[in-house]
Amino acid sequence: MPVVAATAATVTLLAGCSANQTEGPMRSATSAPVSTPAVEPPVGEVTPAGLADAVTLDRVMGHLRAFQQIADNHGGTRASGTPGYDASVDYVAGQLRAAGFEVTTPEFGYKRFDLGQVKFSADGRDVKGHVLEYSVGTREPITAEPVTVAATGCAPADFPADVRGSFAVINRGTCTFTDKARHAESAGAVGVVIVNNEDGPPFGLTLDTEDVPDIPVLGVARDDADQVREAEQLHLSVDAETTPVTTRNVIAETRTGTPDDVVMAGAHLDSVTEGPGMNDNSSGSSAVLETALRLGSSPRVPQRVRFAFWGGEEDGLLGSSEYVGGLDAAGRRALALYLNFDMLASPNGGYFTYDGDDSERKGAPAGPAGSDGIERVFAKFYADRGIPLGPVDFDGRSDYGPFIAVGIPAGGVATGAERRKTEKEAEMWGGKAGEAFDPNYHSPRDTIDNVDTELLAVNAAAVAHAVATYALGTNGPDGVPAIDRRQREEG
Repeated sequence: MPVVAATAATVTLLAGCSANQTEGPMRSATSAPVSTPAVEPPVGEVTPAGLADAVTLDRVMGHLRAFQQIADNHGGTRASGTPGYDASVDYVAGQLRAAGFEVTTPEFGYKRFDLGQVKFSADGRDVKGHVLEYSVGTREPITAEPVTVAATGCAPADFPADVRGSFAVINRGTCTFTDKARHAESAGAVGVVIVNNEDGPPFGLTLDTEDVPDIPVLGVARDDADQVREAEQLHLSVDAETTPVTTRNVIAETRTGTPDDVVMAGAHLDSVTEGPGMNDNSSGSSAVLETALRLGSSPRVPQRVRFAFWGGEEDGLLGSSEYVGGLDAAGRRALALYLNFDMLASPNGGYFTYDGDDSERKGAPAGPAGSDGIERVFAKFYADRGIPLGPVDFDGRSDYGPFIAVGIPAGGVATGAERRKTEKEAEMWGGKAGEAFDPNYHSPRDTIDNVDTELLAVNAAAVAHAVATYALGTNGPDGVPAIDRRQREEG
């Protein structure tokens, strides 16, 4: 996910936002009524099995249908900063308030970068150019010669006089991309090409969000550097736009349980701009919402339970980052764990849980202490149903990322995104090998007609099972460190 700057919000321990960041305005206007399922009474005595049984597929699909109708009413999208997202916030907050929860919808702002078509060539031969996030586009296609900047490009004196009217080709390193680009712009360059300083494509490149240079900036792999530097002419056309966005999270909390040992569960509520986001991530939002409603606002459990529905996830985990970044030391220490649910009904899906103990020894290391216990809770749930479970790395692509970054144990389940299913995985779970777990990922086809209801039923029950398990206690063999033993990084 791209890293996007966002305006900081103050977040308190109990409500998840500052006192002056209460519920936002009811801004959704619909062209057709949204069906709102009646809120059923909570389960009463809370047990993992009882809450799992209470979170039925029919109830979860009722929320999914509401989200689909919201998207249909608002141009086919529920992306943050759009009326479709505001209507989604109002729907979730309304359901939770009707059930008696303490609910806030704190606002935050950021800048969204939308990149369209990119065409980059050297003497007519295509080169893979990676446009830096927040770069301006080209008003008209640019054709100019390349001029290599022999130094680092970190000072105005690094740029030769003949860079005026040309593309400045600069090696990556020493100073920020923004500094290099600003110096190039001041020297009269019409564009900047950053050459990667290690093998592989230059992923994750971004400019600062403030005072963005008014010339396009892109990166190329080191292997393509000679082709770019030795060309007589470079040709570049970029369709890019940066838009200020204001959006909201939804934070809901039970009225019972200790406030200094909080169990938290969340899912991102936004879709991408290209589609309605039914699997990604109405499936997770609906399961978490129904779990909250059936648990109830005043359950007889020892732990306080907090539910989150994040905005801005598709633009870089912004809602969860805003929330975690706004917690003070006491607020971070009070969070016993975070459970994340992102994509629970992929049409060619599988059953995955986060590799909390890094038993696979692949990718990221183990999660913070206690993440291994969360993994075991899910492993037992699926094993009891005879369902094989696969590991997924803590690769930072979903909203658990900001939590584990400050030492809060995390876990959750998912059903797969754009990666292709292997033959072994098809044998485990069925479906088609060689095709993506979700062929409709981030597209207009991610509709309610393309979710796997069998996976959704099982995974929604897993959400409820895990929430109830930890609501009844955060200690034990699958527990997390006690509050007096928690060491959380300063956020």
